[in-house]
Amino acid sequence: MPSKSPQERSRVSAIGAHSLHSKYDSRELTENARAASPGSLPYHERQVDPDGVLDPAERARRAVHARKAYFLKLALKSAKVRRKGGAP
Repeated sequence: MPSKSPQERSRVSAIGAHSLHSKYDSRELTENARAASPGSLPYHERQVDPDGVLDPAERARRAVHARKAYFLKLALKSAKVRRKGGAP
């Protein structure tokens, strides 16, 4: 069987994506990925309390600070790169 052209592969992929999204809520499909992202509080909750021993309120408080620190580090790196005038 001959291989498909890039245009055909793109169309087949689009058909699959549209079929998937017609059957399921997009938020449900991406829920696990969003929870695993460093931008999410659950991610930082796992970082600050990997064993789950902290009081939930304390874990949430620490996670908020961990997430703020994460984004401030990103901003600092971004500013340094912009000052240099290019990618690292």
